[in-house]
Amino acid sequence: MPAPIDAMPGTITAGTPSLLRAINERSVLELVRRHSPISRAYIARESGLSKPTVSLALSGLLEGGLVREVGRSRGGRGPTAVLYEVNPSAGWVVGIDVGRQWVRAAIANISGAIVARRQERAQVRSADSLIGQIGSIAHQLAAEAGIRWNQVTAATLGSPGVFDPERGVMLMAPNLPGWGRQGLVEAVRRELGTSVTFENDVNLAAIGEGAHGHGREVGNFVYLSVGTGVGAGLVLRGSLHRGAGGGAGEIGYLPIGHQDGPPASRRWGAFEEATAAAGVVRAAKGFGMKGPLTAERVFLAARRGDPAATRAVAIEATRLATAIATLTLVLDPELVVLGGGIGRNGDLLIDPIERELRHLPFRPRLLVSALGEDAVLQGAVATALEAARDRVFARPGRLLQEAAG
Repeated sequence: MPAPIDAMPGTITAGTPSLLRAINERSVLELVRRHSPISRAYIARESGLSKPTVSLALSGLLEGGLVREVGRSRGGRGPTAVLYEVNPSAGWVVGIDVGRQWVRAAIANISGAIVARRQERAQVRSADSLIGQIGSIAHQLAAEAGIRWNQVTAATLGSPGVFDPERGVMLMAPNLPGWGRQGLVEAVRRELGTSVTFENDVNLAAIGEGAHGHGREVGNFVYLSVGTGVGAGLVLRGSLHRGAGGGAGEIGYLPIGHQDGPPASRRWGAFEEATAAAGVVRAAKGFGMKGPLTAERVFLAARRGDPAATRAVAIEATRLATAIATLTLVLDPELVVLGGGIGRNGDLLIDPIERELRHLPFRPRLLVSALGEDAVLQGAVATALEAARDRVFARPGRLLQEAAG
């Protein structure tokens, strides 16, 4: 947070009034954002600014629509004080989770409160149908929030794959037909505008878990997603780790499982072929389960004591333990969070995984995601919020630069 000018006697010898005002507005805005609802007196105590200076800064922020009065303090002696908070309608964000089965989206105001959300079966016949669906859902959300789409400050879209900013394509996304084609990103931006950013879905799940789930206050953790696909989101020293080319966490390519599997499956790697939903079904059939199967049905049957399903789940736990052991020995995370449609079956997976890990010299805690199927969407909203706040709250910073320049 920029240091307030009148809290630094002797350190600033010259400056234009507009420069001083911009610095102080930014200081006050940061305090309001972090501690709202907040009074003028509290701002003055925390910032070191004089009350007249705080009042001047608040007037500018009120005039610019960045903060608003939210009521008066209660209790205590003496007169009550006006309380201030960030104006929620100063900016809007949209988060979108695009998966093989579902498209989930939500719109939130700049304070982070989700105002509306939607969920639809993904139209994965082609990339064009999916892009059209994404655009339709996003615009419907804006209408539900009572705003025009051009009032959305930032949007973040999460999907399988690795975003290549140089070529503007999503790499390694075989579960979404046509998703890796040239021109995909431009097509999405034509639907949503240039304010949309792209991120790997499991990375967003890790961000969501760090913001709202078990990853809060944890500096180093892994979000391991196992469902239609497999991936890991790596949070190191409190920040998402993407690697040199954005491919960190693409553990579907680990040489674990049947490396000589079906040729078509080699596109997404041996570990994903063996461990994702299709691999669970394949294992269950190999042990004699009959009828139309899904991974969900295999886990349900295992809970009922079905021998074939139980053996398939045991194999799944062993494979997951091998991957977790690999990640643990390289990264030494404090926590591994299991997510995805398969990973959420912690009642059947955590105990056998922990037994497999007992030989390790150090072991992470294992927990099932606190956010469930909402993890990617929560991460998308959190990422969009960070970008939106940078833009919306940049006005004092721009004034500061203009005045200093």
